[in-house]
This record gives sequence, structure tokens and C-alpha cells, in this order.
Amino acid sequence: MTTQRRTSTRILLADDEPLVRAGLAMLLEAEDGLAVVGEASDGIQTVQRAMQLRPDVIVMDVRMPGMDGVEATRRLAEDAFVDKVGSTAAVLILTTFNDDEAVYAALRAGASGFMLKNAAPKDLAAAVRAVAAGDAWLHPAVARKLLTDFTDRPDPDLPTPKEMQRLTPREKEVLVLVAHGLTNHAIAEHLVLSNATVRTHLGRILVKLGLHDRAQAVAAAYRCGLLLPGDDPPPQSGKP
Repeated sequence: MTTQRRTSTRILLADDEPLVRAGLAMLLEAEDGLAVVGEASDGIQTVQRAMQLRPDVIVMDVRMPGMDGVEATRRLAEDAFVDKVGSTAAVLILTTFNDDEAVYAALRAGASGFMLKNAAPKDLAAAVRAVAAGDAWLHPAVARKLLTDFTDRPDPDLPTPKEMQRLTPREKEVLVLVAHGLTNHAIAEHLVLSNATVRTHLGRILVKLGLHDRAQAVAAAYRCGLLLPGDDPPPQSGKP
């Protein structure tokens, strides 16, 4: 791990194999603007290191001893953890497994992206930069699976109210403010969060609900009854 510039994207690597972590660190630190600031060998250690180091992105294996990557992602996305740390790291799942259960479990837990370990180095760097910016990133093979599933749904464009329950309370707050037309900066001020945290929440919302853009998110919020036409925005955090 090298000393990173202040503008670098800070990365925490989580994998139970030391050689894998070493290889990932070498690849990522060769890229401009990326810096590996720590490593973890299991899910429990990942949560602990995330609290200590406050990385921008966590590149995590889905299968680790003790606590796996899915449960670690769930813990990292919990509102209580985010409020305690004051920011949220985007989780990029990186694994050799390309099975439906792992994909859906990771995305529903709050992961911002899913990559396979046979991806090209340039694609890994691009994925890290994308999730750091609040976007979602899916390996093409994973994306094909998701597209197939969504085309089999009665209404592939918008989630159902039951699917909306995948969101955490904080993610629902962000979605409601998006539906009210607030920008990411305005949402950050409204909820007393950083702009990066708002972008990460929005990216997770889109991934969890299978949405493509902000417009679909607004439609989903109204369809599922999170707000009604004419509703006022909720009060700003810290204000009555």
C-alpha cells in the first residue's frame, strides 16, 4: 500500500486469500487516482476496518470465513453504521462465483456492483471509479442474468411495493427527496450527509430496485405510495 494523494479514491480490500489481496492491490495502485488504504481477511474484520479507515470503496469477496461478504455488506449499509461513521463506502463484490443466489443476495444487501474475478484489470479499475461516483456497475454476465429475469416479470420497468421493502429507512428517505425533485447536493444538506454518501445511497436504490435512472426512481416512489402528488417534502434533519 502506498501513500495516497488527498484526491485519491480510498479502497479497502476484503478477501480471505493473501495472494488475491496482494494482486488486487498491485493492479489498483498502478491506476491514477486509486489508493489501497487497508486489507481485511473476513467480513468481521472488513466492518471493523471500514469504521477505522472510512474508505470510499470496499472491494470484497462474497465468500469469506466467519462472516461472508453478503452479511458484511448488509452491516455496512445499515443506517446505524452509516450514521456512526458519518459516511458510507460503496461495496464492489468481486468473486469467482456467478450464481443467481450470490448476485441477488449481494445486491439486495446493498452492494453497488458485482464483478467476476476473470474481469480485465481495466474493467476492475473502471468499476471502482464508477461505484465511488455513486453509480452501479455489473459484470456483463451478471447484467445478462438480471435482464433475463426482468423481462420475465409482468412489469419489468418498475418495482412492486413488496420489492420496495428491500430499501433501508435511509434509502427510502433519499428516494422520497429524489421524487420531490431535490438535487443530490440539496438532499445532502437536507439529511446532513455528504454528497458522496447521497450518491452511494442513490446507486444502491437503483440496483436494489432494478431501475435505470432517476426518472424511474421517481415513478417507483409514487407507484409504491412513498409519497402522493401534492405532498410536501419531509422536514430537514435536526429541524421540527
